[in-house]
Amino acid sequence: MGTPLIIAKESADTTKNIVLYSQLANRHGLIAGATGTGKTITLKVLAESFSRLGVPVFLADAKGDVSSLAMAGSHHEKFDQRLSLLQVHEIEFAAAPVLFWDLFGKQGHPIRTTISEIGPLLLAQILNLNDTQQGVLSAVFRIADDQGLLLIDFKDLKAMLSYVSENASQLKNEYGNLSAASLGAIQRNLLALADQGGELFFAEPSLDIMDFLQTDSKGHGYINVLAADQLMNTPKLYASFLLWMLSELFEKLPEVGDLEQPKLVFFFDEAHLLFANHNTALQQKIEQVLRLIRSKGVGIYFVTQNPLDLPETILGQLGNRIQHALRAFTPKEQKAVKSAAQTFRANPAFDVSEVITQLAVGEALISCLDENGTPQIVQRGWIMPPYTSFSPISPQQRQDFLANSIIAGVYEKVLDRDSAYEMLQRKVTEQEQQRQAEIAAKATSKQQQILDKEQEKQLKQQIKADEQAAQARSKLSEDVLSTFAKSAARSLGGPTGQKLLRGILGSLFGKK
Repeated sequence: MGTPLIIAKESADTTKNIVLYSQLANRHGLIAGATGTGKTITLKVLAESFSRLGVPVFLADAKGDVSSLAMAGSHHEKFDQRLSLLQVHEIEFAAAPVLFWDLFGKQGHPIRTTISEIGPLLLAQILNLNDTQQGVLSAVFRIADDQGLLLIDFKDLKAMLSYVSENASQLKNEYGNLSAASLGAIQRNLLALADQGGELFFAEPSLDIMDFLQTDSKGHGYINVLAADQLMNTPKLYASFLLWMLSELFEKLPEVGDLEQPKLVFFFDEAHLLFANHNTALQQKIEQVLRLIRSKGVGIYFVTQNPLDLPETILGQLGNRIQHALRAFTPKEQKAVKSAAQTFRANPAFDVSEVITQLAVGEALISCLDENGTPQIVQRGWIMPPYTSFSPISPQQRQDFLANSIIAGVYEKVLDRDSAYEMLQRKVTEQEQQRQAEIAAKATSKQQQILDKEQEKQLKQQIKADEQAAQARSKLSEDVLSTFAKSAARSLGGPTGQKLLRGILGSLFGKK
């Protein structure tokens, strides 16, 4: 059998406890109520109770006040008045073991994952893409997988989008139409997310989700507190991050069925952000994970202002419910109160719809599953006081906790291993080198052709020059010979020459 966790005392008789059975804590739950009605204290009391039982807890700190879990509480006037009301005579103030986390790495250990691990479906939701753009993004992931390109961080995805854009015509036959408009929209939304700090979330070392499932030397479960004040400004990132964590847990944890106590309990503050403007496919994914993860020993508790913020298919899976006061000043709010009242198993002692608007701060309507798993009749009760402080820790105290954390130094340094960006850069460099080599080869070939033509021209000119020189020499020889002959003729122009000439002629032709 499990352990009954005392979470409240009945308002009508504070000697009677209202309990949540640990063996049924994985049947999920809801903490709802208007701002200032005591939801945060209820959240702290449940988180402390699970921690002391040895169950690790994860919760988002939307306002920074949940950090007080790390410090022991103390007596003060209002607190002692509540103890007196609840007839609690002693309380063992104690700090809970806490691990601080922050997606942006400022107020806690960095939480990161890779682009590949989060996948195209969740990434499309974060980037607010339409169906066509989501299809193109899925194709980009497929191309990266087929070409062995690791998508780890923002620069990997940006490089991949540029590569696909430049080679869309070659990739079209295998992967379909990769329109420039869709690729451009993805790139613009990616830049917008980077401006919001989302770029810090995608990197290595990637979070080992099993680090959330740790206990201290006393056997108390660690309470993992996520700094969410800045994260709430980017609700898409917040919602997708939480769903990614659940998906990771679902994939890594073994099937265990019903245990005496859960292996981990999640509290999702501002739960309406999980379902705001989400497409049908993603909402079905959330419902599926929620329905199946309880068999892994994980309990999910949604914290929101109004239970109607959640889809009916989700509300139907929440067995343990704590409803703080709701306001009913407008017709719409009055309708919401009536709808919220109908989600409880009625109590004949009072009208639930009336009591919801009358609850004091720290008081709530509570209906948990009994030992047989059946919803109990709703009870009006005072939430038990926390063992930890009401005051948030200081920035210096937070830094001290981080420095002495059991995982200090594990996630702080970003790794940048060889991935798509570096691979594509090398490919571009190789292509550029090849292009430059081809250009150089063409230039060399052209230069050689010019040299060959010049040599041929020079050879022709040399041959022509040689011919002209030969002709000149030949003419010179003829001129010299002619000059010599004429000179000789002039020398032989006298009688002796004539005689000689006749003699020669005579010898040739004979005398007549």
